[in-house]
Formats: sequence, C-alpha cells, structure tokens
Amino acid sequence: MHVVRTIEELRAARAKMREPAFVPTMGNLHAGHLALVRIARERTSSVAASIFVNRLQFAPQEDFERYPRTFANDCALLEAEGVDVLFAPDERVLYPEPQAFVVDPSPLANQLEGQFRPRFFHGVATVVLKLFSCVQPSIAVFGKKDYQQLHIVRGMARQFNLPIEIIAAETVREADGLAMSSRNAYLSPDERAEAPRLYRLLDAVRAGRETAAGARSALDAAGWKTDYLELRRQSDLAPPLDGDRNLVALAAARLGATRLIDNVELQLG
Repeated sequence: MHVVRTIEELRAARAKMREPAFVPTMGNLHAGHLALVRIARERTSSVAASIFVNRLQFAPQEDFERYPRTFANDCALLEAEGVDVLFAPDERVLYPEPQAFVVDPSPLANQLEGQFRPRFFHGVATVVLKLFSCVQPSIAVFGKKDYQQLHIVRGMARQFNLPIEIIAAETVREADGLAMSSRNAYLSPDERAEAPRLYRLLDAVRAGRETAAGARSALDAAGWKTDYLELRRQSDLAPPLDGDRNLVALAAARLGATRLIDNVELQLG
C-alpha cells in the first residue's frame, strides 16, 4: 500500500490507477469501514482510501481533539484489505488557507442531524468535494449508517455532475445489534451493555411492534437523551405522506456523554 501525504504525491499515484474506487474515512477503523473497502474491491481493481479528521464538521463543543486517532493500526488493516493508495493529508494540505468557499447543501442539511449539529453537513460536503477533486475516483462507497450523509453526498454528486457513482453499503453491526462506530469506544462497560437498546427499538418500529413516538419514549425512559427518532421516506428523507411505503426510521440519542446514531429501512404493507 502506498501512503501519500500531499496532493502532488496523490496525483502521481492516481495516474497509475485505472478508474479507482474510493473509501473516505476519519480513521479509527473497524469492521464497518473494512466492509466498505471490500465492496470497493469487488467493483474495480484499484482502491484508494483516505484518513482525515475533518475539523469543519465538528462544532466547537464537539470531540475533534479527542476523536480516536489510530493511524498505525488503520494502515495495517487497510493494507490487509488490499488498498492500493492511502491519502493521509495533514490539515494544512487540505486547508492551506481558511476555507472561504464551502458547499451549501440542500435544505435537508438543516433537518435531523443538521438540526442538532448546525453546519455539520456543510463541513461534510465541503471535505468530500475536496477529496473527490483530489482522488478523482470513478466510484465512492459510503455506509448507510450515516443515512442522511449518504443522501447529501449523492445529491451533491448529482447536482455538480460529478462522474462518480455513489455506492451505499449496509450497516455493519456487532453481534448484539449495535451499529459499529468509532465513537462506541467512548462507552463505559455499563453503557456498552445498554447501547443495543437503540437498535432493538428501531427494529421494533420496522416490525410494526412499536411506533416511532413509542420508541422515543422508551429510549427516554431508559435514561437516554433523544435528539430525534423519526420516520422519513427513503427516497428523499421527507416526512412520509399517505401511501408512502418505503420508509426509514432514523434516530440519534445520547447515552451518557456519547451520541449514537442508527437507522433501519422498512416497507409498509
């Protein structure tokens, strides 16, 4: 695996790759990230990945400084999966000057996650566009765990006419149902035992055993602080109308100091 730190090094490596697939990450990799790499590898013979903790998507009170950074282990995992090029830039490489030009996403960016993390998706869309410009992939793989992010990246690629196919990967879960996330490392042992409740309640909504409002009440009763737990349309994340059948239940809630997100797709009728 070729590790490159600068855009110039990246472009020299990119010149030797034919229609690469790309997996952008913030590092601290787990099996969910590696599943994205495997999907990329299935689609093409060249795979690039990136590790970059993007300050623009963190609010001042969030965990940018303490976000887990495990670069040596991440490199070993990516190399074992056959990644050809890893782009791991310093912050000054991607942001050599204050980023005055930012991507202003659709109004969807102000709902759900965006309501509780203002300008989060401005930071996500801006860094993804910069990474796309640097790597110039033919394919990019994103996980469904970040369902709203996936929609926004797809919309950005479509509206900017980017020649990149955005592939969605299913959420990878622990044996007890907890969606894999780098932030799971923040959970105490007791919180880790409680954390699968989020998926169990979403699964109950999917199965029709519980309503979204009932699931939210159950989370709050168990000591969580729920930001949202809602049903939306899969196609555009708008609130469902009568007759809409393909829906997704999305949730974000705090367990202690750790904020967890998850979702499940469902079909009515």
